[in-house]
Amino acid sequence: MKINISYFKYLLVLLFINCTVAASADSNGTAHFNVASYNLRQLNKQDSINGDGWARRCPVIASLIRFHEFDIFGTQEGYKRQLEELKALLPGYDYIGIAREDGKDKGEHSAIFYDTTKFELIDHGDFWLSETPDRPGLGWDAACVRICSWGKFRHRETGKIFQFFNLHQDHVGKRARIESVLLVQKKMKEIGLDLPTFLTGDFNVDQTHDMYQVLASSDFLKDSFTIAEFVYALNGTYNSYKNDGYTKSRIDHIFVTDDIKVEKYGVLTDSYRTPEETETEYEARDFPKELKLQAYKGRVPSDHFPIMVKVSF
Repeated sequence: MKINISYFKYLLVLLFINCTVAASADSNGTAHFNVASYNLRQLNKQDSINGDGWARRCPVIASLIRFHEFDIFGTQEGYKRQLEELKALLPGYDYIGIAREDGKDKGEHSAIFYDTTKFELIDHGDFWLSETPDRPGLGWDAACVRICSWGKFRHRETGKIFQFFNLHQDHVGKRARIESVLLVQKKMKEIGLDLPTFLTGDFNVDQTHDMYQVLASSDFLKDSFTIAEFVYALNGTYNSYKNDGYTKSRIDHIFVTDDIKVEKYGVLTDSYRTPEETETEYEARDFPKELKLQAYKGRVPSDHFPIMVKVSF
């Protein structure tokens, strides 16, 4: 059989190039991905009456997550049904986290979603924000049972291991908020003291509150907003379903350890439109008559805006 020497040399060159590129990627060893926090707003009847029902919002939220490429993100308030329906619209994603009321499926979750093609789940767990963190119960002066879910992940491309904590702080208990973040920091050190660490959540306090200062001034956690190389935040993070409101308050936060570089930080104020009961068309003035512009109602997918950071470590 006659062998084409030129073609054989060509294959060897391709093999050499591929091996060189692979070795370069392995030697780099830097993990790059997107981290987010999103209060989904729990499913309830009144929202549906007001036109902000979960059935309407869920597809928008899923599309937002996919378009902005959330690789791993903490959620708050989601019931089991909501989490399952969201997961069904996010191909390749899975989530961890149990319900706060019974440690199973009853009540809201602080679930963590992650792209399984990019991350391998190594370990995970949950604890309650209370004096008895190993079982459901109210903590200190809190009005609601609160839970924190965590996971330890391996970044598949680089092999880098990190830990991720996600919570929803109480909206009433002042002492509970302080004690809770102290408990979370203690757990972080117990589970993986030397690992890059993320803490996401709805903290129910903004950047001026004492609880925020406890975290922002800690010896190993920093607010991603304050250390990001580029910040895109034209609004705060709570909107009360108002598409035209404004606040400076950031009550949703992403904290990171010192070994994590935050390249970009953003508050994502995406909105969508729904038809009014009586549809009307705007009069065509400065645009072609062939186009139609109808009066729809501007809405937001949740009563919180999600926050996202681009990170590397």
